[in-house]
Amino acid sequence: MSTQQQKVAIVTGASQGIGAALVEGYRKLGFAVVATSRTIAPADDAGVLTVQGDIADPATAERVVAAAVERFGRIDTVVNNAGIFVAKPFTEYTAADYAAVTGINVAGFFHLTQQAVPHLLTQGGGHIVSVTTSLVDNADARVPSVLASLTKGGLQSATKSLAIEYATRGIRVNAVAPGTIKTPMHAAETHEFLAALHPIRRMGEVGDIVDAVLFLEAAPFVTGEILHVDGGMSAGH
Repeated sequence: MSTQQQKVAIVTGASQGIGAALVEGYRKLGFAVVATSRTIAPADDAGVLTVQGDIADPATAERVVAAAVERFGRIDTVVNNAGIFVAKPFTEYTAADYAAVTGINVAGFFHLTQQAVPHLLTQGGGHIVSVTTSLVDNADARVPSVLASLTKGGLQSATKSLAIEYATRGIRVNAVAPGTIKTPMHAAETHEFLAALHPIRRMGEVGDIVDAVLFLEAAPFVTGEILHVDGGMSAGH
């Protein structure tokens, strides 16, 4: 059980990969964490509350926020980590692809963040951070990614807009734009190709993204920032 003085973070897409590592990272900072994904299992740690649900469904956002307040009494940080990536030529995207990607990447961000902001304001401020993709700013012909750019690019624009809207009310809003990170999403046989997409010729590690998010968490003068953690992709090819 949390005390009213212990900070509380919500992390989406928290069952594996970057999300699971973010839960661990915030716990090491002393935060209680509400971790959500469609398949997440109950946690052994009393400081972690897991909530199963599809973040594209507005009802999931309501349940996650309500659970955070009921269990821990407050919300200080929202990490919009959940996302899906479908790499296809533009004309091959299906209606199902569009619905899935926009549902998780955009609707999930919108509903959860909107539900959480009043609770951040109650605490006198807080932090919202979203995980996007470096491809938004640096398209690559080898990786057709219109839906990623459409949705995660929207998150980056929303990050700046929200940062300005709440700049005088104590809420900071930032984003981390990764390159390709070595997670269960990418099969081992693709790693050589994916590593070559980065100027430094390797994929990123999960810890690289966790470190970036936690840097932003501890940077009170940083808001509206899109922090590229991408092995040089944003610098050029």
